[in-house]
Amino acid sequence: MTNTEQRPVIGITCGDLNGIGLELIIKCFSDSRLLEHCTPVIFASNKAVNFYRKTLGDLHFNYQSTRDYNRLNHKQVNVFSCWEEDVAITPGQLNEIGGKYAVLSLQTAVAALKQKQIDGLVTAPIHKKNIQSPEFSHTGHTPFLKEAFNANDVVMMLCAGNFRVALVTEHVPVAEVAKHITREKILSKLQLINKSLQRDFGIDRPRIAVLGLNPHAGDEGLVGSEEENIIRPAIKDAKNSNIIVVGPYSSDAFFARHSHDKFDAVLAMYHDQGLIPFKALASGDGVNFTAGLPAVRTSPDHGVAFDIAGKDKADPSSFLAAIYECIDIIRRRETYDNNRSNPLQKLKPEVFARMEDEEIRE
Repeated sequence: MTNTEQRPVIGITCGDLNGIGLELIIKCFSDSRLLEHCTPVIFASNKAVNFYRKTLGDLHFNYQSTRDYNRLNHKQVNVFSCWEEDVAITPGQLNEIGGKYAVLSLQTAVAALKQKQIDGLVTAPIHKKNIQSPEFSHTGHTPFLKEAFNANDVVMMLCAGNFRVALVTEHVPVAEVAKHITREKILSKLQLINKSLQRDFGIDRPRIAVLGLNPHAGDEGLVGSEEENIIRPAIKDAKNSNIIVVGPYSSDAFFARHSHDKFDAVLAMYHDQGLIPFKALASGDGVNFTAGLPAVRTSPDHGVAFDIAGKDKADPSSFLAAIYECIDIIRRRETYDNNRSNPLQKLKPEVFARMEDEEIRE
């Protein structure tokens, strides 16, 4: 760690310059008590930060500007200057400028994360359309980070306390979801989730639920074959790898009956299947966490919110939760890695039999 004796150094990207990112950042760090838990480094420019600070009234937000990681002030907010030029900020507007500088902030922060100049990263929202360029063709943070860290696979996991929903597919058109659902991909996601729950969340024997792809989880093949031909075999593979996993469940009944409360994580097949119930039940405090990376990255579970940008209406709850989750995961990883000399015992086969007996049925 860069600064374990005091507190972790948390990098924070500014997101789309015309969205609510910088407003949320300023609101969060206007409470100086947060500095007791981390040293923040905001990747933006002084002028961009000052633009939004002036729109937020009388907040106690102070910072120092730097371009030297060795001169961070560990008792104050740090703004790492990614650019010096004047930039036209137009809150609420989708334009090329907002995307260009969001990408610059992200690339600078990820470079610092890879070089271990910062200990973790919290990303403010970006807009998937205006970040596109010949140099940046990713559909969002998660695929960009996967490539940046050369990871074999990663998992988008939404977290709110003990409620966690992970995705097999992310930003994929609904018409194309089924062809992306494979036995190998589901098994890979389950293995990453299981490891992350142990290392990042301190759960010795995680319990994972898997949702079906089709209505009523396929009704034993009457409403689609993916459950029988792909999802169940993948679950069996995971069980053979000593992962406690149950399913596939019909997603509507699963969340309606609050069955997610019985598990440490839920694996959904596609974006809206998992995120609609998550956002409805998480009460605005959700956090997006990228599991499977060698470094810790979190973000709030909402977008750029152009409709309220620059109007001092943005609620910082999710962004604040993302900062604290980033700090907590860094600490839990450190504890787990320090205790690796006492590896977790492998689960016995009868554990899985008990899990089958406890399976929730419609």
